Amino acid sequence: MIVPATLAAAFSPFEDLAALLLPHAFSGDDGSHDAAHLIRVWKNARAIQEEEGGDPHVLTAAVLLHDCVSVEKNSALRSQASRLAAEKASALLAGLGWSPQNIGSVAHAILTHSFSANIVPETLEARILQDADRLDAIGMIGAARCFYIAGRMGSALYDPLDPLANNRPLDDKAYAIDHFETKLLRLADGFQTDAGRSMAEKRQAKLLQVLAMMLEEM
Repeated sequence: MIVPATLAAAFSPFEDLAALLLPHAFSGDDGSHDAAHLIRVWKNARAIQEEEGGDPHVLTAAVLLHDCVSVEKNSALRSQASRLAAEKASALLAGLGWSPQNIGSVAHAILTHSFSANIVPETLEARILQDADRLDAIGMIGAARCFYIAGRMGSALYDPLDPLANNRPLDDKAYAIDHFETKLLRLADGFQTDAGRSMAEKRQAKLLQVLAMMLEEM
């Protein structure tokens, strides 16, 4: 993959690092985990890091490589995606001469960012990456990504007879709107940093507005 200089420039002042890592940042054709997603997560991470601190180089590398192994949402291997990405990132950074300590920091952040992995982040950089990535799963962007992924999986928008699952089990593989309750609306309670939590509250309100507008039109 050839990375346009303009794409690496989006990660200024770390465009040189981005130019090295972006060719390895993607696998597959998932439009919810593409260059636009990386840029949004990086902006979220930088906003949090400015308030919370942390190593910006470690954080930028972790953002760039956090989805370097792509596993579809409906795959049985989904819970292993962050581990596979952490292993790939470690090998790549070792080849670039990074220290074992910094490689370990990047790998831990990548390993623990995933909701599916359910591993508690133990470093500041890992907490920031988890918050930055989850911010992209709520708000208007989060709703858009939810419906995009549902389309990839062949899911319906909602159950026409029981959209809120009052008399059936929630099933977000069958109905996109079920994913709001099974995951998206629960994310705001688990943010790791004060800055991330403040940003999440605003996006959570937008997500609830999207759901309310959908229900009104149904």
